[in-house]
Amino acid sequence: MKRFTASILGVATLAGVAAVLAQSADPRSEAVATLKRDFKPRGIAGTDRLVEDGVQAVCNRTGDKPPKEIALRLEQDQLAAIKYPADGKLMGDWKAGERIAQDGRGMTWSDRAGAPGGGSCYNCHQIGPNETSFGTIGPSLYQFGKLRGYGPDVQRYAYGKIYNAKAFSLCSQMPRFGPLGALTEQQIIDLVALLMDPASPVNR
Repeated sequence: MKRFTASILGVATLAGVAAVLAQSADPRSEAVATLKRDFKPRGIAGTDRLVEDGVQAVCNRTGDKPPKEIALRLEQDQLAAIKYPADGKLMGDWKAGERIAQDGRGMTWSDRAGAPGGGSCYNCHQIGPNETSFGTIGPSLYQFGKLRGYGPDVQRYAYGKIYNAKAFSLCSQMPRFGPLGALTEQQIIDLVALLMDPASPVNR
C-alpha cells in the first residue's frame, strides 16, 4: 500500500510539474537561446551545462516560487538522493575546510576532469571571524556549531545542505556541490568540520 501511494504521489507530482512548466513561460528564453547559439564547448566545459534539469526548470519558470506541494515533493526527492559517507563519518579537518571555503577554483574549461575544486564559500557567506570580505547572498555561518549544537543531527544537516541545498529549499541559489561533482565527499566533510568543530575559529 505504501509503495502504491508513493507511486500515485509521484505521478501526481510529475503531472503538477508538467502543468507548471506548460503554464509558465521561461522569462530567460531569449538569453538561453543566445547561450545555446554562441557557447563553444572547450575542455571539460561542454554544452551539457546549458541544459537545465527539471528542478531548476520549475524554479526558473515560477520566479523561484513554485506551488508549495510541488516544492515539498521535489525537496523530498532531492533529500532522498543525498549520498552520505558509507562509514558515517561527517567531520573532517576544519583547516582543510577553511582552505576549501577560500578557494574559488574549479570546473573551468582549463581544469582537469575530476580534479577537486574549491567551495568559494566566502563569496556568499560570512564564516570565519578573520575574513573581512564576504558575500551576503547566503546567511552568516559564523558560530554555526556554537549556536546550533555539535550533535550528529546538526552534522548530518550541514553535510546534506552542502551536498544539495535544494533538498532543504527547492529554489536555493546555493550550488548542488554533491550532484554536480564540484566537491568530493572528503571536501564536504572538511567543510562540515569548519562549521562544526569546536576548535574551528568559526565557533570561538
